[in-house]
Amino acid sequence: MILPACTHIHHFLENSALRLPDKVALIHDGTRATYAQINNAANCLANWLINNKVFPGDRIVLLLENSLEYAVGYYGILKSGAVAVPLSTDIKPDALNYFLSEIEPAVIISAKRFVRLFKAADSIILQKSKILIKNYSAILKSSGLNSSSIDVSDFDELISQDLKDNPKIKIFENALASIIYTSGSTGKPKGVMLSHKNIATNTASICQYLQLTEKEIQMVVLPFFYVMGKSLINTHFAVGGTVVLNNKFAFPAAVINQMIEEKITGFSGVPSTYAYLLHRSPLAKKRDQLQSLRYCSQAGGHMALAVKKALRRALPDKTDIYIMYGATEVAARLTFLEPNRFAEKIDSIGKPIPGSKVKLLDKKGHDVEPGQKGEIIASGDNIMQGYWKDEIATAKVLDDKGYHTGDLAYQDQEGFLYIKGRKDSLIKVSGHRINPQEIEDIMLATGLFIEVAVLGLPDNLSGNKLVAVIVPENGDCTEKRVFEACAKKLPKYKMPAEIKMIRALPKNASGKIDRSRCIELL
Repeated sequence: MILPACTHIHHFLENSALRLPDKVALIHDGTRATYAQINNAANCLANWLINNKVFPGDRIVLLLENSLEYAVGYYGILKSGAVAVPLSTDIKPDALNYFLSEIEPAVIISAKRFVRLFKAADSIILQKSKILIKNYSAILKSSGLNSSSIDVSDFDELISQDLKDNPKIKIFENALASIIYTSGSTGKPKGVMLSHKNIATNTASICQYLQLTEKEIQMVVLPFFYVMGKSLINTHFAVGGTVVLNNKFAFPAAVINQMIEEKITGFSGVPSTYAYLLHRSPLAKKRDQLQSLRYCSQAGGHMALAVKKALRRALPDKTDIYIMYGATEVAARLTFLEPNRFAEKIDSIGKPIPGSKVKLLDKKGHDVEPGQKGEIIASGDNIMQGYWKDEIATAKVLDDKGYHTGDLAYQDQEGFLYIKGRKDSLIKVSGHRINPQEIEDIMLATGLFIEVAVLGLPDNLSGNKLVAVIVPENGDCTEKRVFEACAKKLPKYKMPAEIKMIRALPKNASGKIDRSRCIELL
C-alpha cells in the first residue's frame, strides 16, 4: 500500500477515519473502537485543550497503560498542536517529580491506578498542571487528590461529545510532536525530541518495507510509551489496520490464544519477548493454528543466534521474520533485514530502511572499508531534533555528519550491516577487552538458559571479573553444568568467574534487560 504524503502524525488517524470510519481500529479486552469513534474522541480532547489555553508547543504528559484512552489522548494532544510526553507506567514518586519539574506539563492525562502515585508526589509541582483522569467523577472524588489548589477533571466526560470536525490548528511539519525518554541504562534518562516530520517519515518507511495494508491485525504487547510500541499504533493507524492490545504478557499462553482468536497477522517484540514466548508459552505446539500470522518483527537490541533459530523453528513456515535495528533518537527504525535473506544473513541487522542513510566511521571520522569496524552514523528526516533541555548531551551525538549511535558495526561486500558491540560496553579483564554480547550468545547456544546477562564487577586481581546472571531453562541446570558447557566454547579469559541463577532477569519498562539492576542483585 502506498501511503498519501503525510507530514503530521494525527493525519494518520484522520485519513483512516475519513476512508474507513466504521472499521475497528483498536481492540482491548471488551472494547472494540472504530476509527470514527477514536477520531471523534480525540477531537473532543483537542477542543478541550485549546479552550483551556493549551498552546502549540505546550507539553502534555501521558501516564496510561496501553488502552483506548491512550490512543485518544495521544492523537488528541497532537491535533491541538501540543507535545505528547509519555512516561513509564512503572514510574515512582521521586522520578515523577523529576520528570514533571523538567517537562513543566500544562496537562497530565492518567487513570485510576496512578492516583496513589500522584498523592505521593510533590503537590506544589502538581498544582502547575491540570490533571485529567479516566472515570474520575464516578470513582475517585473520595480519593483526596482534588483540592482547591489541584485541578482534576474527568477524562471520560470531556471526550463524550459529538465532535466530528477536526481542529483547524496550523502546525508546522518540523514542530515538536513528542518527547520520549530513553530508558536511562547508561545514565539519567534523556528526553528525545521528535518532530511530526521525524515520526511521520519513519512511519511511512516502516509501512513500506513491512508491506502493511488495511488487512493487518497487529498484536501489541509493547508499551506505547516505548518508541517501538508507539510505532505500532502509528503504522497500523496509517494504513487503516487494527491493533489488538494485550497488557498481560506475564501470561504468554493467553497471548498466543488471543493471537489465534483474533487472527493476528503481525506480532512485534524485543529479544526477551521472544525468549519467553519460546520457553513459557505453547507457541511451538500451536504453530499450526497461527496460519494468519504473516510476520513477526524484532528490535530493541541484539537477539542471540540461538533464539533466532529457535524462533524460526517454532513459527509457521509461511511467517516472515523481520530483524530490525533502531533507537528512540531515529524515531524508531533505522535498518531491517529482508525475510528472504534471514537464513543467509542471520547475524545481520540488514540495510537502511527507505529514506534513511547509514555510514560507518572510524575514530578519526573517516569512512571504513567493507569488513572493517566503525561507528554507525545515521542521517535522514527521521533523526531527532536533540535532547530536551540538554545541549551538552545533544552536541555529543549530533553533528554535521548525522546521529552518532555509539554502536560499532561492519558491512559486508553486499552492504549488509553486522553489529559488533558498543563503544562504551567492553569489559576489561586482566588486560583483555571483552564484548559481553559475544559470551551471552555462546552461553545461550548451550540450550541451558532462557536468558543471560554477562556483567563486569570490580576485582582487585584482574581489574574486573565476569559474572553471568542466568535464567535456567529447567531445574536440572546446575553451576557445574554451566561451567562445563562454557568451557567447551570459551577460552579461559572469557569464562565467567561466577554464576548466579534467578527466576527472571530485571527489565526496564520497555522490556530490555536492566543491567544496572542486575549488578545491584550481585
